[in-house]
Amino acid sequence: MDVFILLFTGLIGFYMAWTIGANDVANSMGSAVGSKSLTIKKAIILAGICEFSGAVLVGSSVTETIRKGIVNPDMIAALPHLRDGEAAALLIIGMTAALLCSAFWLHFATWVGMPVSTTHAIVGAVAGFGVVAAGWHSVDWNKMSQIVASWFISPLAGGLVAFVLFKFISTSILGKEKPAEAVQTYAPFIVFLVVFVVTLATIYNGLNHIISGLQWLTGFTSILISVAIGLILAVIAKIWISRHLRGKDTLPIAKQLEEVEKIFVPLVIISSCSVAFAHGANDVANAVGPFAAIAHIIRHGTVEMKVGVPLPILVMGGAGIVVGLATFGYRVMATVGTQITELTPSRGVAADIATAATVLICSRLSLPVSTTHTLVGAIMGIGLARGLGGINRPVTQKIFASWLVTVPAAALLSIIFFVVGRYLFLDNVIDIVLAARR
Repeated sequence: MDVFILLFTGLIGFYMAWTIGANDVANSMGSAVGSKSLTIKKAIILAGICEFSGAVLVGSSVTETIRKGIVNPDMIAALPHLRDGEAAALLIIGMTAALLCSAFWLHFATWVGMPVSTTHAIVGAVAGFGVVAAGWHSVDWNKMSQIVASWFISPLAGGLVAFVLFKFISTSILGKEKPAEAVQTYAPFIVFLVVFVVTLATIYNGLNHIISGLQWLTGFTSILISVAIGLILAVIAKIWISRHLRGKDTLPIAKQLEEVEKIFVPLVIISSCSVAFAHGANDVANAVGPFAAIAHIIRHGTVEMKVGVPLPILVMGGAGIVVGLATFGYRVMATVGTQITELTPSRGVAADIATAATVLICSRLSLPVSTTHTLVGAIMGIGLARGLGGINRPVTQKIFASWLVTVPAAALLSIIFFVVGRYLFLDNVIDIVLAARR
């Protein structure tokens, strides 16, 4: 029976990873695809490599028993009149329900092409089963309020930064009489900014799980390294751009703009890949964390606040994400990349760098943000930089609606699944927990 539960929950974890790949990872490549810097096929290949590398190489080797600490397992264990092993059994059923309903919701959102937050889905699901299992007091409503705040903080911050960045690119390069000449002056600064933010974000958001073994790669040292790499590549970019655009400032404006946009193509590809890598490192735990916790309880019969994540489970999560991206990711890519506003490589760079910078800064300030919401907000900011007519309002209204209903929808589904699972399987799961203790 315990093998059956492991296989069943493992399949659900893989399914959850599949939906993460189809939705969240597709977001990261939306700018590159929408700006036609990459075809969907190439975007899937690159994102798959970056996502899998992030999940397996620097994915968290230790995860919280319940994601984001929304529900404390000790609150369930402290419930009165519980039979021996019942608290652990309730957690197994609850986390299985949370995984399954989160995956269902993400699958539905992906099917309709709406980008939603994977973390918000799992948090809502955990809160749902926590309320039913241990009451309202078992949920950390302060953390939940931070999640709700991120619905507004993320898109507004991302949109504002993207608006400013694209306005700078537009006025200093694209709007000049000789854009091919102007880009030689200002593009190295943009290259420096992209490389600096991407490097710093990779260190903080991608390597944070192994940073304890690299004490020198922290704080001010990481900033110096990012500045140094940014300066080196900015100088190289300056030389290459000058050679590539030499004499082209005499071409018609339309031709000059075409050549200028080509300069931004490598930057939007690099920044999109960076977002995918960091996402794999951080969000793979949304799929494999609950499964790792279930496996730990079944093996040891005890509940811990944090549990180890074996490498095979990280590989399973990374593989599921890649499969989801490859089979279903094109739907969300189309929404983010083409349906919100028209993207070009320069606009894609502004969106990606705004997303990475906003998430990095807010994370360091301990402010709650969603990468998905930030990226969508950044793309909207770019559209607004061109005027109110620059964004597709019906699409954005649908996106906002999907964000608002993600937490309550996941919570409601989780409550239903948990109640049914507790009624049908509680005694059997208790037997498995008790057998693990012997």
